[in-house]
Formats: sequence, C-alpha cells, structure tokens
Amino acid sequence: MTIEIFDTHTHLNVENFTETVAEELALAKEMGVTTHNVVGFDHDTIERALELADSYPEIYLTLGWHPTEAGSYSDAVEVYLREKLQHDKVIALGEIGLDYYWMEDPKEVQAEVFKRQMALAKELDLPFVVHTRDALEDTYAIIKEVGVGPRGGIMHSYSGSLEMAERFIELGMMISFSGVVTFKKALDIQEAAQHLPLDKILVETDAPYLAPVPKRGRENKTAYTRYVVEKIAELRGLTVEEVARATTENAKRLFGLD
Repeated sequence: MTIEIFDTHTHLNVENFTETVAEELALAKEMGVTTHNVVGFDHDTIERALELADSYPEIYLTLGWHPTEAGSYSDAVEVYLREKLQHDKVIALGEIGLDYYWMEDPKEVQAEVFKRQMALAKELDLPFVVHTRDALEDTYAIIKEVGVGPRGGIMHSYSGSLEMAERFIELGMMISFSGVVTFKKALDIQEAAQHLPLDKILVETDAPYLAPVPKRGRENKTAYTRYVVEKIAELRGLTVEEVARATTENAKRLFGLD
C-alpha cells in the first residue's frame, strides 16, 4: 500500500531551503510525504511561497500575517493579503494568532490583528491557521468571541492538553500535531494525539523548526512528517497507513481538495 502523507504546515519558503527545495520534495516523496502546505507569514515569505506554488504541483499555500509581525499590519497590508489570497493554490489564511513568548507587540495589538484576519478568512471563505505561543487561553477566548466560519480552522503545532484541544474542537477547529508529539516529556500533547477523534487531527512539520525524534536538534524537513505519523500510530495502536490515510483525508476535506 502506498502511503500519502500531507504536511499541513511547512516553511520551504524560508532561507534554509533557498537552494534545496527540489531535494527536500524528493526526500519527502521517498518517505511518503506527497503534499505540502507552505505557509507565508510576512511579505518576503509570501512572495517566495507563491513562487514555489507556481513551480511545484505538490505545493499548496497558506498566506497571512504572523503575530510577531502584528505591529506592521495595516490597511495596505490587508489589501496586499486580499490580492495574494486570490491565488488558485491558496487553501487557507494564516498563520495568525497570538505570541506572548516573543511579545514583539502588545497583547491588544496582536488581538486586533488576529480578529481582522479571522474576519478576512470568513469573507474569503477560507479556513484559518492559528499560531499560539504562551497564549492558549486568550487564543481560545478570541476564537470563541469572533466565531469560526463554516470552513473551520487549525490549531497549528498544538501544544496544550487533551481537555483544551476538545474545547477548540467544540468551536470548530482541527488539531494539528508537529514533531513536538514525539518528544519524551510532551505527555499532555501525546495524550491529546492518542484520544482525540481521528477525524479531527492533522500532521505537520513546521520545518525547518521542531524536528521530531529521531532528528531532534537538527534542521527539520518536510519529509519528517513521517515520524509524526509513526508516533501518532504508535500512541493510538494503529498502522502508519491508517494514520496517514486519515490525516490526509482530513486535510483534503478541510482545505476543499477532496
């Protein structure tokens, strides 16, 4: 049986991969990772993501303004985003949300930009992809307040508890697991990956960040989504094929690619 894994969040558009995208995609294919959602989060990475999508059939796009860039968000940026989100390979808006770890801008500024982009996603009939760091409760409160549109959304690289994940799912969100689920001390995240409904979970790398075990500490690659799938299969007592098939079907359904 051929394995087809969908890496729902990767940054093949950053400098780490400037010269190696073709090699990255070839290695990914060898490991069963056949589809890639490349996320552009500021002007430069959005432009590079668009180039990649035009060059490689297996690459799709998510474009948005990252919370660490919130201070530079403006009406002009929104006009720019609105234009770029018309590209025929765009499948979501993101990554958007709150980042209290880097805290580049005040909470109020981040919240306002988050809400504006959620509204834009609804207007353009796109799912939205959420980045949250050290801000899970505030993120939940904003999503609950604004409401998830009919296309839903993704909690990217989820790092909370099972109970919190269930609360996000009740709002209409999907939960995406990155290489963090393979870390020995990530017991909360592993519990969530083990017990959440299989039709509510996705897999990703967030490459070049968060490389999974057995590659932890090195540069992450989109190919390594395979290790995330293997860990979730182990936790749930399923085969790698079953988890790959379910998470890929979930991604295609969410992104309107089925």
